[in-house]
Amino acid sequence: MRKPRILLFDIETAPNLGYIWGKYEQNVIDYKHEWYILCFCAKWLDGGKIITSKLIDFKSRFSKDNQDDYGVMRVLWELLNEADIVITHNGDQFDIKKANARFLFHGLPAPSSYKTIDTKKIAKRYFNFNSNKLDDLGRYLGLGRKVEHEGFPLWLKCMRGERKAWKTMVKYNKQDIILLEKIYKKFLPFITNHPNLGLYQGKRYACPNCGSEYVHKRGYTFTKTQIYQKWQCQECYAWSQSRKSEQIIKPELKN
Repeated sequence: MRKPRILLFDIETAPNLGYIWGKYEQNVIDYKHEWYILCFCAKWLDGGKIITSKLIDFKSRFSKDNQDDYGVMRVLWELLNEADIVITHNGDQFDIKKANARFLFHGLPAPSSYKTIDTKKIAKRYFNFNSNKLDDLGRYLGLGRKVEHEGFPLWLKCMRGERKAWKTMVKYNKQDIILLEKIYKKFLPFITNHPNLGLYQGKRYACPNCGSEYVHKRGYTFTKTQIYQKWQCQECYAWSQSRKSEQIIKPELKN
């Protein structure tokens, strides 16, 4: 048994380019080119280094075709193939599906199966914030903000291969990973359906959310017929309960 490999990642994509007849709520007549991955940043949970991969890292490919993201996707595939759990913000709907689409496009097989934790879904399920955007959550919780930039022109400059723009894009992407990790840890004690890290490590008494063995008994939880020991982690402060009941209460039958 080993500690699970938990990966945080975030992608940046190029826009679709297509033909339309007008400006407002138009149907696309045809695509000149479809979206592709510009870059991604990733980090192993509690690891120090942020991993970055971008189109211009693969100079020969980029010089021949500035939309060729095979090199970037191969690096991301290797990381996801190692991961037991993947943490994203809106990744269940966006990042993971986008990555899978490009894996399929490039003929890469499905990476090894992994569990997912989506902090946007967690924000919606357990809290009622005015906004569930990463930047707004970081601001509200005092954890930091996304990197400010010039907007869409930054994407255009990166697509043209401008080095200064790529430097800003990577800085922007890295800050998203830093924010994501902080927000995940802030949410951690509230997550009741977190993958059980104790099981991954073969620990009998461990916090399911963070895997720590530093857990204390904190009273009981009751069903109609059984009692379960409650535990609180002294590291992440998440609550859990024993799998087996402490006592079975047999209700008295009345005539």
